[in-house]
Amino acid sequence: MANSKRQLFIKRRLRVRNKLRKVNNGQARLSVHRSNKNISVQLIDDVNGVTLASASSLEKDLGVVGKNNLEAAAKVGSAIAERAKKAGVTEVQFDRGGFLFHGKIKALAEAAREGGLKL
Repeated sequence: MANSKRQLFIKRRLRVRNKLRKVNNGQARLSVHRSNKNISVQLIDDVNGVTLASASSLEKDLGVVGKNNLEAAAKVGSAIAERAKKAGVTEVQFDRGGFLFHGKIKALAEAAREGGLKL
């Protein structure tokens, strides 16, 4: 029986999140969401249930409003790394959701690593 793209996405997302729950030692989670027009990322503390920092391509100060390309992903990645440092976070668990670690998601992760985050 063939699965739809949405069902496969949900299966991937659940698989990734379940693995993160097993290895998460109270570290913050870097959660990524990508739409057709934008990309956003949140730094989430699951123990307390709060968002520590966030960045999105919708922010005007990043200069990539409404864009969803490799350049926008890299700028969002470096912005979240900078904001994580201000929040006092250096190590995070990378939660790519159901998205494949390729293209924009990979560019965001590499920019966050270059910014000083340990993924």
